[in-house]
Amino acid sequence: MTEHFKAHLHDEAGTAALGAALARALAPGLAIYLHGDLGAGKTALTRALLHAAGHAGHVKSPTYTLSEPYTVQLDGQSVNVIHFDLYRMGSAEEFLDAGFREDFDGRNICIVEWPEKAEPVLPPADLNIYLNVAGTGRDVELQASSELGLSCLHRLKFAPNL
Repeated sequence: MTEHFKAHLHDEAGTAALGAALARALAPGLAIYLHGDLGAGKTALTRALLHAAGHAGHVKSPTYTLSEPYTVQLDGQSVNVIHFDLYRMGSAEEFLDAGFREDFDGRNICIVEWPEKAEPVLPPADLNIYLNVAGTGRDVELQASSELGLSCLHRLKFAPNL
């Protein structure tokens, strides 16, 4: 059932455009996992997504707080988007101890950087996004792994500038 979408993002504007396109394809309950090395653009993508979804304030990396909640409007309803950065987590048990698993409740949209830090206790992703630095830009692959992720990919309208 896995469906892929691949693109090359030539610059930061391409990353922002993908974030905006993802914002238009969001649905409550999505679990989006971001994969990539430091500096690959995970936080930049999330920031663009949140701003395009209507968050007007500052979007900071939750590197030290581990999670930052935001509320956006999707189709006229308030939806919580929780941005996790698990880079500084020492073990998967810290994820459980912090109560983060409860945030994956089928209503919140959870965006997780460094999801491998919470394996095997992290709920399954609906959408995995892989970002890799490639020259001055990035290669990106989106991979749906559930019906919800697949419907998000089907709603995604994004054409990178070639």
